[in-house]
Amino acid sequence: MKLKALTINSFAKSNEGGNPAGVVLKADALSENDMKKIAGIIGFSETAFVMKSDLADFKIRFFTPNEEVDLCGHATIATFSALSNLGYLTPGKYSQETKAGILNVEVKEDLSIMMVQNKPSYYEILDKKEIADSLNITTDDILEELPVQIVSTGLRDIIVPVKNMEIINSINPDFEKIAALCGKYNTIGYHIFTLESLYGSMAHCRNLAPLYGIPEESATGTSNGALSCYLFKYGVIDADHVSHLVVEQGYSMKKPSEIIISLTTVANEIDLVKVGGAALNLVEIEVEI
Repeated sequence: MKLKALTINSFAKSNEGGNPAGVVLKADALSENDMKKIAGIIGFSETAFVMKSDLADFKIRFFTPNEEVDLCGHATIATFSALSNLGYLTPGKYSQETKAGILNVEVKEDLSIMMVQNKPSYYEILDKKEIADSLNITTDDILEELPVQIVSTGLRDIIVPVKNMEIINSINPDFEKIAALCGKYNTIGYHIFTLESLYGSMAHCRNLAPLYGIPEESATGTSNGALSCYLFKYGVIDADHVSHLVVEQGYSMKKPSEIIISLTTVANEIDLVKVGGAALNLVEIEVEI
């Protein structure tokens, strides 16, 4: 069977940047096994499959080359950007049914996309030595004043604060150890950040998810949503400065990416999390399964 798929780079800072995702429209007739095969053939970190929904404007399922995940930020941006560029959507607000729940998405006038994520959940604080060992760094390279913690706005990520750009760029991950620890703690991956940045952003990040067949990812929506909430929780950013946050990612992979986050707070508690950005380089491909 041959079918058409789309590829597009989400959160792209430039034509070379962003995180590529696959998008398959009108996927209702595909079996779960078909979707797994297609995601493997396309080979990106995630591929989104768009279907009809009785609960929202669309139902979307997300597959890595290895397995299904509940939600994927950059593949959501890719999906709604592709639908907009092809003329299926006009600027406005839409909803998507996912395994992480029904989430709202906004198509802006400039065709950038902002997606609503879940309110944050904060989980275990982890042993810094265990995490440092898997990254081949020392505990002295990790910020003392912030914890290594599991945080989720849809997917459980291990948030790892390191001291500076030099350290984040020098990390030589032990992917077997990272995958084992992610399995142990039931998490997607590590989201490593420094508060230093290249272009005055809130943070500069790297994301590792080898348990799901993704050694490193150039732009991650859900992880940066979780990171922003974590930084708010620990007082790094305050309620007066959360409406427009920018995160840099992908520079270690020569895929410069920019993720925009907007938090809404009520009585100093996070009430709404939005993550988004632009997508570039829409291409149609043919896949045979």
